[in-house]
Amino acid sequence: MDLAHAREFMRVHHRAVLATHRADGRPQLSPVLVGIDDAGRAVVSTRETAIKARNLERDPRASLCVLTDRFFGEWIQAEGTAELIRLPEAMDLLVDYYRRISGEHPDWSEYREAMRRERRLIAAITLTRAGPDVSG
Repeated sequence: MDLAHAREFMRVHHRAVLATHRADGRPQLSPVLVGIDDAGRAVVSTRETAIKARNLERDPRASLCVLTDRFFGEWIQAEGTAELIRLPEAMDLLVDYYRRISGEHPDWSEYREAMRRERRLIAAITLTRAGPDVSG
C-alpha cells in the first residue's frame, strides 16, 4: 500500500490504535483518534503527561492500526516517526485537528482553555511505511 492511500484512509477513518515503545522495549497500545494535517502527517492529540507522550519523547517510533467504524473490514497499518508539538505552538494544530475529525466546536474559547488546562499536545507522525496490501 502506498502512503497516499493510507493518508486518504485516515482522512475518512479516525479510529486507531497507536503503538509506542516502553522503556523496556515492550509495546504500549492506546486507542486514539487520528487525522491527517496539511503536511500529510498523521496527527494525534494527547496530554503531555500521558504514557504515549513520554514514550514518544524517548523513542519517536510510532505505529498506527486504523480501523473503520464497523471495526471489521478494511483497515491499514502505518508507521513513522513522531514529533511532539507542545503548547503554545500546538494550539492552532489542535484546533485544526478537531475541525478535521469533528467539525466546528460550539465554543472555540472554551476548547482552547480546555487544551491549556489538560496540557494537550499534538503528536505529528511523519509516515514512512503503510500496509497491508492484501487481506488474509
